[in-house]
Amino acid sequence: MSTIQVDIVSAEGEIFAGPAAMVFLPASEGDIGVAPRHAPLLTLLKAGEVRVKTPEGEELSFFVGGGVLEIQPQRVTVLADTAARAKDLDEAAAVAARQRAEEVLAGQVDKLTQAQALAELQRAIAQIKMIQKLRNPRG
Repeated sequence: MSTIQVDIVSAEGEIFAGPAAMVFLPASEGDIGVAPRHAPLLTLLKAGEVRVKTPEGEELSFFVGGGVLEIQPQRVTVLADTAARAKDLDEAAAVAARQRAEEVLAGQVDKLTQAQALAELQRAIAQIKMIQKLRNPRG
C-alpha cells in the first residue's frame, strides 16, 4: 500500500508525524482529501477536524484552529495556529471560549477586537462540533 508522510505541527510543538493512506483536511475553500502522489498544493486551513487514515486502517482525529497546508506528492505538512488530539479537547473550555467571544461581539468593539472575537468564536464552534461528533459518530 502506498503511503504519504503527514506532519501536524503548531507553535506548541509536533502533534503527529507518521505515514498515512489518506488525509482529510478543512481547507479554507472546503474540505479536501489527500492521497499519496497528490498534486502539490499550498492553501489556508480553517478551524476544524483533520482525519488521518493510517496504513493499518485506523482513523486518527486532530483539531486545528486554522493555519497553512502544504501538499507535496509524498508529504502533507500542516502548520496549525493551534492543534490538539481530538481526545484532548475540553468541551467546557470550548463552550466558555464561545461565550466569551459572543459577549465581546455583543458590545461596541473596534474592528480588530471584532475580528479576533470572530476567529475565537469560529474555533470554539468547530471544537464543540468535533467533540459532539466524536461523542456520537452516527448522529
